[in-house]
Amino acid sequence: MRVSGILNDKGADVATITSDRTLADAADELRRLRIGALVVTDDGQRIEGMLSERDVVQAVALFGHGVLARPVSTAMSADVWTCSPEDSTEELARSMTFHRTRHLPVTSEGRLVGIVSIGDIVKSRLDELERERDQLTNYITTGR
Repeated sequence: MRVSGILNDKGADVATITSDRTLADAADELRRLRIGALVVTDDGQRIEGMLSERDVVQAVALFGHGVLARPVSTAMSADVWTCSPEDSTEELARSMTFHRTRHLPVTSEGRLVGIVSIGDIVKSRLDELERERDQLTNYITTGR
C-alpha cells in the first residue's frame, strides 16, 4: 500500500502548532487531541520541526517545569524526516525503524499534505493481511 491510501482512509488532517507557542500550549494540545506529536509550522505548509511528547518530557527533565513557558522552537526536533504520498508502507516501516521515529509528515512539492504514524502503518499492514486471508479463504471454499 502507498501513503496516499492511508491518507485516503484516515484523512489528511494534521495537528500543528506554531514555533512561537509555549511548550505548555503544546503539551495541552497533545493531551487534548490524544496524540503523540505535533508538526511545527508557522505558515501551515512549510515544516519548521516536530514536537513529540518525548521532546516535552526531555525539556522538563533537563530544565525543570519553567521550560513550559518557553517557545516550542526551543524543544522541537528541527531535522524532520518526511515521506511522500507515493512512498510504500514497507519503505516507511523500514525508515521509521531506522530513524527511530513514530511520526512522519507527508509532503508533496514541499508542502505539508498529511501525517502518518507507526500505528497507521501497522493498521494498514493488518488490513492488507486480513484482505489476503479473506481472498484465500474464499478461493479455498468456492474454488474461485
